[in-house]
Amino acid sequence: MSRADPKFLVRLPADVKAFIASQAARNGSSQNSEIVRCIRNRMDETKTATSELAGSN
Repeated sequence: MSRADPKFLVRLPADVKAFIASQAARNGSSQNSEIVRCIRNRMDETKTATSELAGSN
């Protein structure tokens, strides 16, 4: 990611923010990286589930 990537402002509940902060500290990464990692994981899960459904026809 670069500073040229689009920015997106989001409001998070306090518990979600705390979780992201703790995961970032645990993994030695930024909070932004943790959020991107979570979104990419969800994207992969969705892609896998969609592929599995398509294959069951």
